[in-house]
Amino acid sequence: MEKRAGRVTIISVKNNKIINFVVKPHAVQWGFFMKGELLISIRPVLIIIVFFFLLSDVTAANAQPGESIKRGEYLVKTANCIGCHTEERDGAIPYAGGRALKTPFGTFFGPNITQDKEAGIGRWSEADFVRAMRSGMRPDGAAYFPAFPYPSYTKITDTDLKDMWSYLRTLAPNNQGNRPHDLGFFFQWRFLVRFWKLLFFTSGPFINDSGRSPALNRGAYLVQAVGHCGECHTPRNFLGAPKISRFLAGGMAPDGKRVPNLTPTRLKRWSDQELHDYLTTGVMPDGDVANKTMSEVIQNSTRGLTPEDMVAMIAYMRSLPPLEDDPK
Repeated sequence: MEKRAGRVTIISVKNNKIINFVVKPHAVQWGFFMKGELLISIRPVLIIIVFFFLLSDVTAANAQPGESIKRGEYLVKTANCIGCHTEERDGAIPYAGGRALKTPFGTFFGPNITQDKEAGIGRWSEADFVRAMRSGMRPDGAAYFPAFPYPSYTKITDTDLKDMWSYLRTLAPNNQGNRPHDLGFFFQWRFLVRFWKLLFFTSGPFINDSGRSPALNRGAYLVQAVGHCGECHTPRNFLGAPKISRFLAGGMAPDGKRVPNLTPTRLKRWSDQELHDYLTTGVMPDGDVANKTMSEVIQNSTRGLTPEDMVAMIAYMRSLPPLEDDPK
C-alpha cells in the first residue's frame, strides 16, 4: 500500500500471483488487511515481491515442459507408436509413417506423425491430437479407421494425452509422404466407420475400479489403454470389432497370424520372474524366443517399463478370468 494525499494503492494477490493495482480514495492504517486483498506500504518490499513472483513463474514454466516431455516419451514408447508409424526397412525414419498393416479388409499404412506441416501433424493443435486419440476423429471431422487403435487409446487420461502431445511436438519434421490405404471397395468408404463406432466404440478415459488395488488399476490401465494389448490378443468378429467377452483370450490377429492367450489359462504355466524375463528379453522359459511381431513390442515397449509398471501389468493379467484358447 502506498498512502499519498488520501489515495491508497492496493495490490491484489490471488493464488500466489499479483492480479492488479487499484487506487482507492479512502484512509487505511498501515498493514491493514482487506478481504481478498493484501495492502503493502513499502515500495522496496513491492519490488522484491514482484521480482520473486516473476522469477518463480519463469522457473515453473521452464521445469514443467521438460517433465511433461519426459513423461510423454515414456508413454509413447509404452504405446509402441514407433511400431506402426515407421517403415519396416533399414534406415527408415522413426515416426515418418509407411508401415503396412495387413488385415482381412485390406492393407492400412501408418501415417507420418512427425512435426512436418504438410506430411505430418505439424499443423495440429493439442485439441486435434486429443480428439484423434479420444474420439477417433481427424481434424477435418472425418472418422479414422479403427486400424488406428483409438478404441483402446480413448481410455488414456487427459493428463497422459497432454504429456504424449508434448513429446510428439519434439519430433523432428520429415516430409515423407503418406501412402494411401489399399482397401477393398466397400471398406474404403470412410463414412461407414461412423456406423461401426455406433455399434462397437465407447469413448472415454479409463476409470479406476474401487474394488481393485492401486497396482491392479495401474496394470489394467497399461494393458487396456496405453499398451492396447487387446488390439492383437483379443479375437474379433466378422466386422473387425473385438469380442469383449473373449478379452485377451488370443486367437487370430488382424494380420491373420495367431496370437497367444494372455489370461491365466496360459500364464499360470509361467512364474512372475519368467514373465518379466520374457517381456524384457523375448526369451521364453523353454529357451524359445518371441516371434517377430512380439519381439518388436518387447524391443520398443515392454522392456522399457519401470519395475513398478512391469509388476502392475503382470499382476493385472494374473487377475483376469481364465478363458480357454480361441478355437482355431
